[in-house]
Amino acid sequence: MKKTWLIIMMLMIALPVLASDDAGMIKNLRGSVSIERNGQKIPAVAGKLVFAGDIVITGADGSVGITLRDNTLLSAGPKSTLVLNRFTYNASTNAGTIDSSVKRGTLAVVSGKIAKNSPDSVKFHTASAILGVRGTKFVVDAGSGKEE
Repeated sequence: MKKTWLIIMMLMIALPVLASDDAGMIKNLRGSVSIERNGQKIPAVAGKLVFAGDIVITGADGSVGITLRDNTLLSAGPKSTLVLNRFTYNASTNAGTIDSSVKRGTLAVVSGKIAKNSPDSVKFHTASAILGVRGTKFVVDAGSGKEE
């Protein structure tokens, strides 16, 4: 009886982690690109899923293109650090949230269905600004990531 209860409790704790949805996928990359997830640094490859909480880092020779599930396109240039703080998306209603931080480097964005449905639900942070989406395309340059 105690063993069964323990197994049920372990499954209840693990189920939200197993059921977590991906935010999107790496579509293309060049040079050095890695993902930090749960304290682990893993190499990025085309087709790899990205999740809320992931940190995508490009090296001096790196660049990466990510397509989020709502068809938002993210393109990070060399020496960039992008944090996907939060991502939610309901494909039936196109409702959701994108909350991301550009710690350093550059990021080009082509907004997808979430921004078209609810522009206030999409935010990109830098060290000195929070950008809300009011258009369909924009570029963020966070510089070197050091306060200047």
